[in-house]
Amino acid sequence: MSQAVRTRPEGSGQPLSEAYDTALLDLDGVVYAGGSAIAHAVDSLAVARSGGMHLAYVTNNALRTPDTVAEHLTELGIPTAADDVITSAQAVARLISEQVPAGARVLVVGGEGLRAALRERGLAPVESADDDPAAVVQGYGGPDLAWGRFAEASYAVARGVPWFASNTDLTIPSGRGIAPGNGAAVEVVRIATGKEPQVAGKPLPPMHKETILRTGAERPLVVGDRLDTDIEGAFNGGVDSLLVLTGVTDGAQLLAAPPRHRPTFVDADLRGLLTGQPEVVPLVEGFCCGGFTATAGADRMELEGEGEPLDGLRALCAAAWTAAGEGSCELDGGKALARLGL
Repeated sequence: MSQAVRTRPEGSGQPLSEAYDTALLDLDGVVYAGGSAIAHAVDSLAVARSGGMHLAYVTNNALRTPDTVAEHLTELGIPTAADDVITSAQAVARLISEQVPAGARVLVVGGEGLRAALRERGLAPVESADDDPAAVVQGYGGPDLAWGRFAEASYAVARGVPWFASNTDLTIPSGRGIAPGNGAAVEVVRIATGKEPQVAGKPLPPMHKETILRTGAERPLVVGDRLDTDIEGAFNGGVDSLLVLTGVTDGAQLLAAPPRHRPTFVDADLRGLLTGQPEVVPLVEGFCCGGFTATAGADRMELEGEGEPLDGLRALCAAAWTAAGEGSCELDGGKALARLGL
């Protein structure tokens, strides 16, 4: 059954940490960036956890093992067990295991997180196209991944070996800015071979399946910073989502979002888990949220009033998404966003 087209962010009369039983949290750009905790993340997650919300960390980054991720989060002040971490490496390993014999060799282009996930599924990681692999898998291998690894993958894929990718995020946040992600590495092999991989990570169903199987969530809330992975993944899974503005998504991208990229809720950071969400109210002309009213004109959006900038952004989302319907809004919202400092 098709989903109704979202035309405005929703409100919530109770804190999101009480309305949902499990937060499925992205890591890069949500909890930390470049290894350091994002402002308000540690305290907000502690309060949500103490109130009974289950916290699960769901990442497309296949480089590190769940144990390593859990240790890092714990060092940041966020007590975490390995079972609370779900990675795209685990999702792609399950996908491969469903298509190759038990004990099969898999050529790995990536880091230890990918190798550990394959071994968990009873598969044998190998390093060369000459090792007779039954599959090839690519996952983020960090900035020092040798160029020759792409050649090994290309040799095997060109021979017809099934090709898998943990995810295809083109970029990844770092402490110094935005860096190339696994999707950029996948493009290298795609260009060399003309082939297409099977992809497991967000926003595709294998990642959602892996997450639900491992967490047992009944009322999950996806929390992320990316429209094309976190929010689209929630859309594909038919669950609600919270977009936080601590990562790669800016106001202009949010206003232009097509239906599959429109979050249920929008907030500045993880403090949004601890509060209700204001209603966006439709008017005869435009939409009101807090002290702001937003309208969509012939070629641009207008914003009137004053108050909390996020309320203005929510009102603008409603105007933009309603005007766009099932498409992407092309109206100019630059002046209105600049007024909000977004």
